[in-house]
Amino acid sequence: MTFNPEIHHRQSIRLRNHDYSQAGAYFVTICVWQRECLFGEIIDGVMRLSETGRNVHAVWEDLPNHYNQIELDAFIVMPNHIHGVIIIVGAGFKPAQGLQSAQLNHVSAEKRQALPEIIRGFKTFSSRRINEMRKTPGCPVWQRNYFERVIRGEREFAFVREYIVNNPLKWDSDHENPGLIQKPFGHV
Repeated sequence: MTFNPEIHHRQSIRLRNHDYSQAGAYFVTICVWQRECLFGEIIDGVMRLSETGRNVHAVWEDLPNHYNQIELDAFIVMPNHIHGVIIIVGAGFKPAQGLQSAQLNHVSAEKRQALPEIIRGFKTFSSRRINEMRKTPGCPVWQRNYFERVIRGEREFAFVREYIVNNPLKWDSDHENPGLIQKPFGHV
């Protein structure tokens, strides 16, 4: 079925009027197709990656080799989703403490890829690897969209990093956990 805006009523979840190629830090979450737990399991609060999960991690780590205007910060592969911070570097952006961006500040705005293009590349590269591994060419690996948040300051950056690092510890109450027993509405 082709997309018909009269019927499908899709709305963008992106910030209106925000230039996603502009220098800045972006917190992204990408979920697996139908929230299937492909990437491993959490045992005693520690994420144990499967071979598929290790491939996803490797593709993420390789992104700066394809997009020279980015740096990566905190990242975690969860059983059925990933969380990570992508920093698009450029003049006028002061990255968070501990990040070294000076050598990449020469990247002009014309050469910067926008965040959606970087995420598209990540999904494409990782899907290809996963489908080759599973011998399932063309099968969807990722959900159609992703969540992103523009990080707007040091306090928010620190919060995002802590959230990512501690995410496996909170798996038992994570709404992405398909094994979570949902309580009926109003039940305490």
